[in-house]
Amino acid sequence: MTITPNPPGGIFDGPLHLYAVRVYYEDTDLSGIVYHANYLRWFERARSDVLRMLEIDQRAAIEAGEGAYAVADLQLKYVKPAKLDDDVIIHTLCTKLKAASVIMHQRAFRMLGEELGGGSQLLCEATFRVGFVAPDGRPRRQPQAWRDAFAPIIAEEGSE
Repeated sequence: MTITPNPPGGIFDGPLHLYAVRVYYEDTDLSGIVYHANYLRWFERARSDVLRMLEIDQRAAIEAGEGAYAVADLQLKYVKPAKLDDDVIIHTLCTKLKAASVIMHQRAFRMLGEELGGGSQLLCEATFRVGFVAPDGRPRRQPQAWRDAFAPIIAEEGSE
């Protein structure tokens, strides 16, 4: 019998989605500090996991010629650097749902070991406006089923 591990995935804690990543050597620059663009990758993975958990099938929508989500606006703030071998948790909170877009607030936290008292330390935070776009790149209303899937997890910003 062959045992196959599942790909990494997140969990919901109420409306808050939690997604774990570990800092590998490939994520860092020569000084062992995480390269700034990797936070965007981690945030994208967490947002993709939110969609997957809500059973929003972007691939099927793309293949059917309906459209897909694209980042329309981004505000990003780096607070502290992540370092090699850090355990990082990405928090994602969907704060506003519109006809053609979703606002998502994301934060990356370093998990602190027991020797440091446990808890977490904020590393980076971002707010994304993710719009649904047609294959020609123009904004389009999200499918109603997708808006319905988001509705139960929409929370006010700051309710984390």
